[in-house]
Amino acid sequence: MATTPSAKKNIRKTVRQTARNRAVKSRLKTLRKIVMQASSSGDAEATRQAAIQFVSAVDKAAKSKVIHRNAARRMKSAYAKYIFI
Repeated sequence: MATTPSAKKNIRKTVRQTARNRAVKSRLKTLRKIVMQASSSGDAEATRQAAIQFVSAVDKAAKSKVIHRNAARRMKSAYAKYIFI
């Protein structure tokens, strides 16, 4: 168990960061599913809007270092085809 004040603070920080990371990653997964559902429905404009929201969320996740910047670039590249229909 942590005994020093800095170790205790690091535990508190880790709990907060883990909660934030889980929420952000869950949101990314949800937005990804929404893009795929919109794509399979055939509505081009809904697909485009969903893909734009997904890419925006990916950028924000990479900015806050929840996901790696190269992972964000891969995701954006893969979903760019849904934006430029």
